[in-house]
Amino acid sequence: MSTKKTIPRVALPPGVRPDTLAVREGLPASAWGENSEALFLSSSFLHPDAATAAARFANEEEAFVYSRFSNPTVMMFERRLAALERTESCVATASGMGAITLLAMSLLKAGDHVVCSQSVFGSTIVLFAREFAKFGVETSFVSQTDLGEWQRALRPETKLLFAETPSNPLTEVCDIAALSAIAHQGGALLAVDNCFCTPALQRPVEFGADLVIHSGTKYLDGQGRVMAGAVCGGQRLLDEKFVPVMRSTGITLSAFNAWVVLKGLETLAIRMRAQSASALELAQWLERQPQVERVFHPGLASHPQHELAMRQQAGCGGAVVSFIVRGQQGGGAELARRNAFHVIDSTQVCSITANLGDTKTTITHPASTSHGRLTEAQRQAAGITQGLVRVAVGLEDLQDLKDDLARGLDSITSQ
Repeated sequence: MSTKKTIPRVALPPGVRPDTLAVREGLPASAWGENSEALFLSSSFLHPDAATAAARFANEEEAFVYSRFSNPTVMMFERRLAALERTESCVATASGMGAITLLAMSLLKAGDHVVCSQSVFGSTIVLFAREFAKFGVETSFVSQTDLGEWQRALRPETKLLFAETPSNPLTEVCDIAALSAIAHQGGALLAVDNCFCTPALQRPVEFGADLVIHSGTKYLDGQGRVMAGAVCGGQRLLDEKFVPVMRSTGITLSAFNAWVVLKGLETLAIRMRAQSASALELAQWLERQPQVERVFHPGLASHPQHELAMRQQAGCGGAVVSFIVRGQQGGGAELARRNAFHVIDSTQVCSITANLGDTKTTITHPASTSHGRLTEAQRQAAGITQGLVRVAVGLEDLQDLKDDLARGLDSITSQ
């Protein structure tokens, strides 16, 4: 049995449920007995003597040493998110893209191969296709939903499969269990970006994923305040592969940002349920609008992966709705783009911004914002057309959101 000293956990009875963990998991209160988690704004931490300092730097004793890689507030966030995702451990990062960068630096080397969905966030595609390629890591992009493409893309040097489900912005849903089987058959790991659902709706490890990626900037915070990211997974894998890279590179979540997102987790489940319910009703309303050609939301019966989404996502479709305005087929891409811009510019309640996961509803044109750095070929492969509008539903009155979108939709012209 290990005699290594470890940092204590908050005392909770066994078997407490996720809603309780979201409020209570973390570290015990300090000597001052604070009820709200403390914010530790310190770059370094004291040691009682030189021998203890040596033991802590040698990782023979678990303690807080330096906030680049160990901070009490950050650890509280890591423990709470790991508990919600049902993983053994979590490493927090400065942003969601920082989490994917840490993933690659921890697991991949020159000559390795990645299979990635072509439907992931635009910056994720750029990171794998351009930046990681500089260091000799090759990535094959495949259909989010075609399991045969994933299987055929495997190579002996494949080390990682990466998917985002539901995808941004078309809400395509991949079969996590099936991808896990393909990955493990090929000796690779499966990482799933759970940004759209969060553990309030979906826990990828329960379907066989090895690692879960988060942009805490989105729903985990929930109010668009700070940047944050995380990688959740097995204790040994994260300790041996991820923590050393984090320690050396400093892709670090700040204590203040960790504190903000930690407090955001307390209301995560309530927000996700309410925003998902509003999003589904808004999607159903959009399907009835004559100026809308197609609506994308996993909660709709018309969604191609509706049944799979309901199984994986606790019966909820999430809070993101995308739709194509009229003009894509009849008037071509130029008219579709103009109509999409008109709908966006006509809103008076929605926030025109590419961020999502906020209590404020946001609206954006993915082809020119979140996926603007992609080539036209990459956008076409991912289904990102010029007529596509993405709405991340917040907590406003639903009728006000319908009225806001109707302002632009009802005045679309075919000119």
